[in-house]
This record gives sequence, C-alpha cells and structure tokens, in this order.
Amino acid sequence: MKKLLIATTNPGKLTEIKRFLGDLSVELVGLKDVGITDVVEETGKTFEENAILKAKYYCQKSGLPTLADDGGFEIDAFSGQPGVKSHRWIHGDREDTDEELIAYTLEKMRGLPRAKRGAQLRLVLALIFPDGRQYTVEEKTRGIVAEKPSKYRTSGFPYRSLLFLPEINKYYDHDLLTPEETETFNHRKRALDRLKPILLAL
Repeated sequence: MKKLLIATTNPGKLTEIKRFLGDLSVELVGLKDVGITDVVEETGKTFEENAILKAKYYCQKSGLPTLADDGGFEIDAFSGQPGVKSHRWIHGDREDTDEELIAYTLEKMRGLPRAKRGAQLRLVLALIFPDGRQYTVEEKTRGIVAEKPSKYRTSGFPYRSLLFLPEINKYYDHDLLTPEETETFNHRKRALDRLKPILLAL
C-alpha cells in the first residue's frame, strides 16, 4: 500500500486529517511513524508559503508524498490578525496555550458590536510529491467571534471555541456539528476533498 505522510506536529490536526482521508486506500502516517522529530521554522509570510515550506521539507526528509497545511484565525476588525501568528499572537517567542488565546481574543474584542465581530478560519493545504509535483488548495469558514467561548474545547484548535456560525446557530466545533454540517462548514474537510482526486491516484 502506498503511504502518505501527514506532516503536522498538532495531534488534533493529525487525527482530523486521518478521519477525513480514512476512505482512501492509502496508508496515512504521521511524522513520528517515520521517525522524524524535526520541527520546521515557519518563516513564510503567508499560509501558502508556510504550508509549502513544511510539505517540501518533510517530503525531502521522508521520500514520501507529503501533505502539510498552515492556517489560522483572521479577524476583520484587526485587518486579518492574528493570521500567520495565530498560535504566537501573545508571546511571540513561544506558542500560546489554547486558553491564553481564547482569553486574549475575547479581551481584545470586548465591547465590539456584532456587526464588527466578523472573522474566519482559513487554511492552505500543500501536497508535495518526491518527483516535484506540487498542489495547493485554500478554504475558509466564516462566522463571528462570540462574546463568550463555547464550553467545548478541541485541543490545538482554540479559535473553534470562539467562532460562532450564525447560519446554524452553533459554534464551529466538530463534536457539535452534524455530518451534514461538517460537509458544509469544515474548511479542512472541504480542502481535503478537493485534493482527493489526486490522492486517489497514489
């Protein structure tokens, strides 16, 4: 069976990607499965640059077709911040904890009316093959920043506890969404679905 390396150090992201690609007849492996412990410095200025940087690095390191992504939270009122700094928005020199990011975001948004609380989760997936072929797709899920966080938490995805989807009156949390709502709103699933025709040819 062919292998696909899912190049992420985020356990929650690895689990989600494996779930959404579980119908492929491909062995899905993580970095630990292939003995890679390196952490790539994300020096890109955009999600696309970082996704490609990670996919290329781990593809060269493993010799396997490699899928990597980069994404984050973009708040309209802050001109798209935190963006590529979504997990280092507060301290910069280290990754912020989920709870730090939730509390910090709510404090910065305090007092803003609903009309100015627009935000989105956006990601870019990069798929790199050892022969140099390269594919990228982008997807996003829009909503508003709630005034209070959801009582649910998904480790590694702090902003999902803040992004509220008015269309369905729910927070953007995988455990709260029905399978049909996941099809419609989960931006990572939609991005992966767009890559599946290529992955089916592995």
